[in-house]
Amino acid sequence: MSILPKKNDLGFFEIRLESIGGLGANLAGKMLAESGVLGHGLNGSNFSSYGSEKKGSPVKSFVRFCDPDVEIRDHSPIEQPHVVGVFHEALYKTVDVVSGLHSDGIILVNSTRNFDDIKNDLGLEYGTLAVVDALKIAVEEKTKVNTAMLGALFRVCEFLNPDEMRSVITKTFEKKYPQFVEPNIRTFDRGFNEVQFKTYEVPAGAKGKEFSRPLPKLGYLTQEIGGVMTAQANSIQKDLSGSRGGFLPEFAQDKCINCAACDTVCPDLCFVWEQGEDKKGRPQMFLQGIDYQYCKGCLKCVEACPTEALSDLREMIGYADDNSVKQKFPLLAGGVN
Repeated sequence: MSILPKKNDLGFFEIRLESIGGLGANLAGKMLAESGVLGHGLNGSNFSSYGSEKKGSPVKSFVRFCDPDVEIRDHSPIEQPHVVGVFHEALYKTVDVVSGLHSDGIILVNSTRNFDDIKNDLGLEYGTLAVVDALKIAVEEKTKVNTAMLGALFRVCEFLNPDEMRSVITKTFEKKYPQFVEPNIRTFDRGFNEVQFKTYEVPAGAKGKEFSRPLPKLGYLTQEIGGVMTAQANSIQKDLSGSRGGFLPEFAQDKCINCAACDTVCPDLCFVWEQGEDKKGRPQMFLQGIDYQYCKGCLKCVEACPTEALSDLREMIGYADDNSVKQKFPLLAGGVN
């Protein structure tokens, strides 16, 4: 008898993890597959898809499970998942994370916001939404987001025994990093216990999300004659908020001495300056704030600041529309006037 609650036409239960480089989704997918195969006797496969191997770039990890008598011969990316795990909420700005999700599927999101706001931003009509503050758990336990998300995923996938993942965590860390075993098990348990659910009723005959594969704007059929570049290289329209790992620099102008140490180490020229006069009437550049549209949250500026005018701040996705925050961070919405 199958222990899998749902299966597609090929007999697979499929999970897709959406993340950015640095949050550990690749390792989470491997550990999840290992638990299902070695701990539960399922057949399974796992692989990841990513571009340049650097922090902040989009990452997808795919996990397939099937009964032991089913052979896995499909190694293509998962287009119609039963479960989607979103490790970094800001991904919805650049990636269609719910693409292909079954009508009664479950989407797990690392977030602090309420269910309805997340539902609206993701364009989710029905199905089950699960929310866990994985970043908070990871910070408090001094571990990584991926272990907290694994705990929540095991709560989502009720057919998986959490004891098997605890064994995988122990096996993964005990040889090289034995000091990380207990903190990661605590992180896993907290993710398992702290995840919350809300189900939006699925109407009769409802269809799942259509899968859409992003296509390049220009190709060999659509390129201008002669290979003319109609959009020269620029950074005006780029938005790096999806690359932040959960923290951004907070600027306190009253502590700033305008030394430009932050601007010197910033890789993306996020700092906004304005010319004025010092106390003696001489021209001087004064730091006005940070343009968060271009900030990827590396926090190098916080390390370089000699006066504590910059400190790390927990990012709350979607707060750019809050008027009180706009007053405190006038450049938060992005774009230099």
